[in-house]
Amino acid sequence: MIPRYTLPPMADLFSDQHRYATWVRVEILASQAQVQLGLVPPEALEDMRRAPVPDPARVAEIERERDHEVLSFLAAFCQDMPPASARWVHLGMTSYDLVDTALGHTLARGTDLVLEAAGRLRRVLAARAREHWHTVCVGRTHGVHAEPTTFGHKLASFAFAVDRCHTRLRAAREAVAVGTVSGSVGTYALIDPAVEAYVCRELGLGVESAPSQVVARDRHAQLVAAVAALGACIEQIALEMRLLQRTEVGEVEEARTGAYQGSSAMPHKRNPTTSERLCGLARILRGHAGTMLENVALWHERDLAHQSVERVILPDSLTLGHYQATRAADLIEGLRVFPDRMRANIGHTHGLVYSSAVLAELLGGGTEREKAYRAVQAAANRTAARGEEFQDTLAQEGIDIGPLRPERFLAHHDVIAARLESLVELED
Repeated sequence: MIPRYTLPPMADLFSDQHRYATWVRVEILASQAQVQLGLVPPEALEDMRRAPVPDPARVAEIERERDHEVLSFLAAFCQDMPPASARWVHLGMTSYDLVDTALGHTLARGTDLVLEAAGRLRRVLAARAREHWHTVCVGRTHGVHAEPTTFGHKLASFAFAVDRCHTRLRAAREAVAVGTVSGSVGTYALIDPAVEAYVCRELGLGVESAPSQVVARDRHAQLVAAVAALGACIEQIALEMRLLQRTEVGEVEEARTGAYQGSSAMPHKRNPTTSERLCGLARILRGHAGTMLENVALWHERDLAHQSVERVILPDSLTLGHYQATRAADLIEGLRVFPDRMRANIGHTHGLVYSSAVLAELLGGGTEREKAYRAVQAAANRTAARGEEFQDTLAQEGIDIGPLRPERFLAHHDVIAARLESLVELED
């Protein structure tokens, strides 16, 4: 991922230096297990521990000659060891015993960063939902004014969506946090299964149940799909913030720095650029999810078609998910909210948002449904056509049900508030 959308912890995690450091750790753990089994001399293990992590530039230099990254890494790793010790490195292992086990460890750590960022977003949404629980605003369906709701209710729906994403990410983390040290076609022909058990336990990984030399790729597809789902939920949040920032609406505004400039030509512009960026990045994540599903099917016990895809998609997906969740939390935390504008917008249609309450009142009073609906609709049509107050056009239909206020629609709002508190308690 380009630096613009990469935050430091994830950049470090997916650097070449970190990848090779993790490979070294896997190799040493495998040798350590084999020392315990009496298969590798202890002095060879000590030489491995003293050897530095290979310089990525040196690995790349060797790879230009050997055209195989793992063999190039092993050559660079072993170059500072005595030959008698170097011969024990990678004993009984195949390339993807190293690559996939290290990858499982890295993906678990990367997912932890996304989970942490998503958890913060959930907390921020819940906190601001509580803050604005009684801030009335108009609810819109099909983009058209529907009935009054509250801004807190909107934010609560987003908080629960992120909570579901958090659950999916935890499950995906468990799925990818596995390794295998099982040999060329996963049969443990040249390596004791105890080595695999030891390596994976030390790395905090599970073991691939029936390895085929590689870890099954449905696991990685599940992870990328979970990150894409988080991205889609963040897009939903950001899209709502974009819509509410339109000039005609003006109910919220992104936080601005003193250096903010919205347009090179129009000095007055205050554009929803953060929200737009979050929406755009979600499109990349959705594309990655589809591609990772294509990576699940490999030839026989393995092929290498998935590798080039994963080098791009796995770090990019976690990096973007981490960036999105972090910036979305910043957006909501710093969001300016304009309750007066929200209340004013409720009155934009001269009271038409109360039509359902009027209809319900008539039905409750015994009026036949079709007659009640037609009478309220006739009054609503006159209000829309003439700009008269709905209460006045209702009176022309002989309907008087008293003052029409947004609070009529919030009588049972405490039910949702209680559910939100359960989410807050989860954070505590």
